[in-house]
Amino acid sequence: MKGAKSLDKYYEITKDNINFYKKNKYIKLKNVLTTEEIHKFSNIISKKVNELNKESIPLNQRDTYGKAFLQLMNLWTQDEEIKEFVFSKRLAKIASELMEVSGVRLYHDQALYKEAGGGITPWHADQYYWPLDTDQTVTVWIPLQETPLEMGPLEFSAGSHTIIEGRELMISDESEEILKKKLRVNDFPHIIESFDIGEVSFHSGWIFHRAGANTTNSTRKVMTIIYFKDGMSLKKPENQNQQNDWDTWCPGAKIGEKIESPLNPILYP
Repeated sequence: MKGAKSLDKYYEITKDNINFYKKNKYIKLKNVLTTEEIHKFSNIISKKVNELNKESIPLNQRDTYGKAFLQLMNLWTQDEEIKEFVFSKRLAKIASELMEVSGVRLYHDQALYKEAGGGITPWHADQYYWPLDTDQTVTVWIPLQETPLEMGPLEFSAGSHTIIEGRELMISDESEEILKKKLRVNDFPHIIESFDIGEVSFHSGWIFHRAGANTTNSTRKVMTIIYFKDGMSLKKPENQNQQNDWDTWCPGAKIGEKIESPLNPILYP
């Protein structure tokens, strides 16, 4: 596990990085992972995705969500090498420092593979799906290859965590249309940039984001890890998606109490 253990080597975050994240609620960081690490874990994660993927409906017959990506979650429970990747102290320390908290727990991981010809990922805010009682959450978005604009990299509406309207919308054609108009009216900077090898992004639960279509002939392979502040309490679910998340990702947790289930281990410190 020598290669995986190297992921515990720390990446230095600056005060400017923290201030940028605090203002915009997203940040892109270059060279967080080496080319060697990306290639190694791209192969490992892709092998598991191919093994577990049960999607049989042709791409052109799926709904908008289905066209956006193949989605497989908690791969850390399926493979020891993927577990080493998800449990990386390097990544968890960055998450903790950006949120300015003393430690973080795992909410869950997910592979998001946008197939060749895959459609857009509509505007949305992740925390709509989460029964967590504060916004002290952050997701690291890790492309497993160089990701040009044609592949559909993650896009951000910088500072849009201040928008209250639209938080009740799940990922859908409706969310894309409503939030596209709302975000344009509010004139938040729309960040659309490619990702280099080893470059990753971190974004908070309430920032609105999307991704374009993959117009290339290759799959856009991405791994994500969602963190929350150690000490976070479970809130009463406000929609069925939050109820499902409680049952699936925080089994045994109780409303109003700290989330400490076996599926939510401390990843840093």
